[in-house]
Amino acid sequence: MDSIQVEIDTAVSLEITQVASSSTFSSRRASSQRISKDAIRTSLKASTADGIFGAVFSVSTGGVLLGNFLVELGASPVLFGLVSSIPMLVNLFQPMGAYLSERSNSRFQYSLRTYGISRLLWLILVVGITIFSWGWLDSHQLVVLSLLILLGSHFLGGLGNASWLSWIAILVPRRLRGRYFGLRNSLGNLTELVSLSLTGLAISHWYGGPIQGYGVVLLLGVIFGIISLGCQYFQVDINPQLQNTDYGSSSATSEPGEISEAISLSQIPSPQSKLANNISENSDFLVFLVYFGLWTFAVNLSAPFFNLYLLDTLNLDVSWVTFYNSLRAGAHMLMLLVWGKLADKVGNRSILIFTGILIAIIPWLWLGIGSSPLALWLWLPLLHIFIGSNWGAVDLCTQNLRIEVAPLKNQSIYFAIAAAIAGVSGALGATIGGFVAQFAGSLGIAEVFVVSGILRLVAILPLILKKHWGK
Repeated sequence: MDSIQVEIDTAVSLEITQVASSSTFSSRRASSQRISKDAIRTSLKASTADGIFGAVFSVSTGGVLLGNFLVELGASPVLFGLVSSIPMLVNLFQPMGAYLSERSNSRFQYSLRTYGISRLLWLILVVGITIFSWGWLDSHQLVVLSLLILLGSHFLGGLGNASWLSWIAILVPRRLRGRYFGLRNSLGNLTELVSLSLTGLAISHWYGGPIQGYGVVLLLGVIFGIISLGCQYFQVDINPQLQNTDYGSSSATSEPGEISEAISLSQIPSPQSKLANNISENSDFLVFLVYFGLWTFAVNLSAPFFNLYLLDTLNLDVSWVTFYNSLRAGAHMLMLLVWGKLADKVGNRSILIFTGILIAIIPWLWLGIGSSPLALWLWLPLLHIFIGSNWGAVDLCTQNLRIEVAPLKNQSIYFAIAAAIAGVSGALGATIGGFVAQFAGSLGIAEVFVVSGILRLVAILPLILKKHWGK
């Protein structure tokens, strides 16, 4: 973080004119607010802390812990596919969330309303688990309750995603995006690594059983999730309406990639200012949509069933699965620092093509994996390290590229459209994969893995064909 702070000192001092809000947070916002270097540093530190605390919440409400909870309740592969598709399917509502956020006067307040309620909903499941332990709910009812909370939580979170990304895209200097997001995501992955290992052991050895243990972990996760939202208070707030009004009001005097000593919001130097406002005329954005949609479909055709394969087919203890996922998170964390620097130097497109090819073969590597000591101690750990090392590049560079191709005006709407396309395709892939895995037996899972690898290679073609794409 220190190196990024030094570059901020030498690279950027931003001035953003904002209209004061009548909210209780108006003391933090003035009619003409200058974002100093210190304010940017504080905002980036706060966003990093937000990511760290939010990682604990994410671990407790998804991934292997939620998957093991559902396995304990007897959930089927179709339900696993549904659980994986819900977070993506609700992205259909991101355009509505972007529209609502653009009519607000504060990114922070909008985030607090959407994410705050979204995270508090999980307390209902904590209560449900308690009632289940008393014998007043059966496993089927608890599964249904879990799905409803998952749906409601991700629906509200989806309403806030585009607004948050637009907010952070303004605060992070363009030339530092790769390094900053690499560092932020790396620290988040370190938190996931530690918390996943500890919570996995706690759930596996909880005296009341894994279901009760998950309830305790979930309660702690919600608390950390609320703390992460509190960190956003220390980020410089942005008025979405003024962001759109100021766009184009004056022309940038700096060349793209250069940062002047003090510039207005509408003058932030970036290729964004040269992109067409009309989506149908924005070829870069359309190509990105094609790539993003194909990629999420291909990935989610098989990805939700790797943990299911370990927990159900191989019947491994949850502590083993969390150990493997911790290795994956650790590799993800370490390589993010490398990918972040490379993204700023060689460009996001080149890295996406290279790592995309490597990730495309991952489903094929799962074929034939058993529960032999060699697989448990060597093959599975190496496979998860390989996955984590390369997946960080895809997450990081896809986010950077999405920011790159979206114009500044109504930026959150562009982000929301991309998320909606990816959500539909990803949910469709997870649902189809779930049906095939359940009704075709073990052979069906193998076929899903084979087809997923082929489609991942196909998804990279738009990036290869779009040769003249900016960094």
